[in-house]
This record gives sequence, structure tokens and C-alpha cells, in this order.
Amino acid sequence: MRAYYESDRAVAEYLLFHYGEDAAAMPWPAGPQDGLRFPVRTVAAGLAGHAGPRRRALDAGCAVGRSTFELARTFAEVVGGDLSRRFIGAAETLRREGELAYAFVETGHVTAAAVARRPAGVAAGRVRFEVADALDLPPALGDFDVIHAANLLDRVSAPRRLLAGLADRVRPGGRLILSSPYTWLEACAPPAEWLCAADRPTHALIGGALGPGFRLAARADLPFMIREHARKFQWSVAELTVWDRLA
Repeated sequence: MRAYYESDRAVAEYLLFHYGEDAAAMPWPAGPQDGLRFPVRTVAAGLAGHAGPRRRALDAGCAVGRSTFELARTFAEVVGGDLSRRFIGAAETLRREGELAYAFVETGHVTAAAVARRPAGVAAGRVRFEVADALDLPPALGDFDVIHAANLLDRVSAPRRLLAGLADRVRPGGRLILSSPYTWLEACAPPAEWLCAADRPTHALIGGALGPGFRLAARADLPFMIREHARKFQWSVAELTVWDRLA
């Protein structure tokens, strides 16, 4: 899986997923429109009703950075971290230069040119990107008022360790925003690590892993869509869970 996230194709697919025009991400009028702008929607839904401080935020598993920029609309400092050097390179180019040209697949070796642009109204100076393993965040990174981790839980080798590590970095009164379609794969983690059970929903297992210091503040189903080419799309439904750390 890691090799894919360093490929040209993955970078292009995720730039389109994060920054692409709606008509390019879903060119079929009869196709589903509810999966568009997912990195924007997770931040908006995750911050709804949160009245806590907005000093520092972490976007764990930030990919090419759209949610990081969205967090920077209201936070003084935002760190975007991802294990993919290619993803972080693309995000940093957008932060520094404001735009990045790329080409996404139409069919076979035929591509279409596009330009990803840093969202308007975002102060680039509030954002920094770095290559980081969400399972082993450096102590110097500090703690945060809000941590956002979209579609990361089912892509790490130790989901419970991820939850424990992120929980330790949320300040009292802060918030942890998670989303995942729960696509458990042995290529990512052994089955013993999967957060799934016949008698309990996954969000209950997440709550158990986070412990009594966190309260489930909200839960929602958020569709998202990744375009592979002009006639093939991944349409999935992530579960968004929002957890407030008790003061």
C-alpha cells in the first residue's frame, strides 16, 4: 500500500479528490454528487458546535492537504502530517506557491491537464507540512486543541495504537475528529487489529479504545468519491465520529 501512495497516479488522484472542480471529479450528470468536496466537509462537520480554543490543530494523514488548509481558516497554527513524501511535497508546493499543475487519467495513457490551487482566504503562514508517521508522532510536535484524522484508521498497521497516540495529544476540552469507511485489509493490518465486531458497531469500539476521557459528541455518514478514470469511480461512505476530551 505504501508504494501506491508514492506514485504519480496516487498524487494526481488525490489532488483531484482534494482540489478538483466538481465537473472533473464527477463528469456524469447522473452520477452521485454527494461524495464531492469530502476534505472540506469532514472539517466543517467535525468542528460544528465546538466552542473550544482554536490555537493549534493537527491533520493526521493529511494526504495532499486540503483539510489542513480548511482547518487554517480558524486555527492559528495547523500541522499537516503524512507518511507519503510525495503527498507532503505536493501539499508544501501548494502552501508555498499557491498552485500545482498535474494531470489526471481520462482513459489508459490519455490524461487531462489541471491545476490545484490553495483555497482562497487561507493564510499560508498558519500551515506547515511534514512527513510524519501517525503511529509514532515526534514528542516535539506537542499537543493540540483539535486533531483531524480522515480515512486513516483503516490504513495503519495498529488502529488501537493510533487512537491511543492521537488521544494523548488532544488537550483537555479539545476534540478528535475521525472518519473512515472501515475498509479493513490484511495488506494494512492483521485481522486481530481490526476494529469490527458482530455485536458492537465500530464507533463503540473506538470509544472503548479512547477510554472514559472522551465523549462521543456527534456521528454522521459522509459519502466520498475518488475518481480513477472517466468511467470508474470509488464511491464510499465514511463514518464520521467526533470525540470531545473531557476537561
